[in-house]
Amino acid sequence: MKAIILAGGAGTRLRPVTYEIPKPLVPVKKKPILNHLIEFFNRHGISEVAIIASKGHEEDFKRWQKAWAGEIPGEITVFYEEKPEGTFGYLRKLKEWLGNDSFIVTNGDELKEFDLSALVDFHRAQDSVGTVALVQMEDARAYGVPVVNNEGRVTEWLEKPEHPPSNFIHAGFYILKPEVFDVVDPLQEFVMTEKDVFPKLVEMKQLSAMRLDPARWYDCGNLERWEKAMLEW
Repeated sequence: MKAIILAGGAGTRLRPVTYEIPKPLVPVKKKPILNHLIEFFNRHGISEVAIIASKGHEEDFKRWQKAWAGEIPGEITVFYEEKPEGTFGYLRKLKEWLGNDSFIVTNGDELKEFDLSALVDFHRAQDSVGTVALVQMEDARAYGVPVVNNEGRVTEWLEKPEHPPSNFIHAGFYILKPEVFDVVDPLQEFVMTEKDVFPKLVEMKQLSAMRLDPARWYDCGNLERWEKAMLEW
């Protein structure tokens, strides 16, 4: 199984830091977030990782690769978006690289540690097109909160609900089958997974979700959360 790290965001909530450095390259414990994610995958036997970055940050990522050469495990490939295509849009260009197996996608601005093997086993057993990882948060209102039935299927996808039905949120980490590429209109250029893909999979009864407990998860998307990660990770 291969993994993809989404690293093309503008990082507006982390400004002014992200005027100078792409969000996935900001450090936690003296090491870029990207390194932590790649090492997480490597610990769980996933060595082939793709990074989707903005073409405007190409020089930053080349410097990162040079600086950490020999210390980053596995086989890393960086793909560059000429223009923003959303969290799902560019994935369609990686079909050949991905092959015929399920693949993992993760946001590039979060630190994660949990039993990935258990999530993969759950995905295989559910046989859904998509499987979402869920982590528990004290306040879930700022995140996607799936409604999940007793069989582990998502029956409703709520994005930033004022009154969340649970404290288990979308962890920005999911497994997809290649069949997911048939869900979206190929002529739609800008495609967001949470808004354009997951709701359709819910309608098809093809989206599952697993609650990860125990799990460590830190969103580093703004200055306050980034500081919390630096202090606690």
